[in-house]
Amino acid sequence: MPGRLDIVKTYKLYVNGAFPRSESGRSLKVTNTDGAVIAHISHASRKDLRDAVAGARKAACGWGRRTAYNRGQILYRMGEMLEGKSDEFAQVLKSTTGENLRVCRKEVATSVDRLIAFAGWADKYAQVLGCNNPVAGPYYNFTVPEPTGVVAVMAPDEPALLGLVSLVAPALCAGNAVVALGSEEHPIATSLFGEVCATSDVPAGALNLLTGKREELAGWFAEHRDIDAIHGANLEDELATKLRCGASENVKRVTVREVDDDAWLEPAECESPWWIEPFVEMKTIWHPTGA
Repeated sequence: MPGRLDIVKTYKLYVNGAFPRSESGRSLKVTNTDGAVIAHISHASRKDLRDAVAGARKAACGWGRRTAYNRGQILYRMGEMLEGKSDEFAQVLKSTTGENLRVCRKEVATSVDRLIAFAGWADKYAQVLGCNNPVAGPYYNFTVPEPTGVVAVMAPDEPALLGLVSLVAPALCAGNAVVALGSEEHPIATSLFGEVCATSDVPAGALNLLTGKREELAGWFAEHRDIDAIHGANLEDELATKLRCGASENVKRVTVREVDDDAWLEPAECESPWWIEPFVEMKTIWHPTGA
């Protein structure tokens, strides 16, 4: 149609199973590699973070009590839905990162594979991390992993999609509810991933996705007493220190990984059950043998 202007989409947050705008009313422009505005995304505030944590805490108990098999089914479904939108994700990554389409498609495909991998671990990681302990007496003694609760994720700027998925999936796999802050430089992938979650049987609140400024929200991530653990990767030293110092006041676990660019694509590097281990608590169970 002559003279028609393209509609610039405004992406919202994904909180408690819904797509709200930021309560602050703020938004951020997203530009392509040519500097043209291609979208607006919601600029999450402290209140948005608090709402996301409240939703995660409400969902954590139910999500953690689901069977491991069912959690695996849902993670698998997330992989299916992500693959169905793979062309859209690849085009978004190409327009904002400047990478060629082949590289972007590889990132999306690896993100799908990562979800499938942790779907597979959902009913198996307990056998790797737990154990049957030898004891003196007529007892069985088992150590079994249980979810920590609410895990906050601070994703790296790049890879925008794969970095987010790689940090979120192990925490979800173990039965934790997650509040994730996506890539600051390339945030559309995070917003689009909310659309994947909304069609993947993920219970409301089990996964919440925020977009905005890391520096603004990092202190609240660290100090919020209803967040039980933090998972981050490739963060600036000052930011990682802020997370650790804030968490020291409320004894939450902070795991900040350093992952090389090529390592994100390697299953042996990023699909290990030891990516799940920081987000479980070990419970010891005694049971008489009946002897």
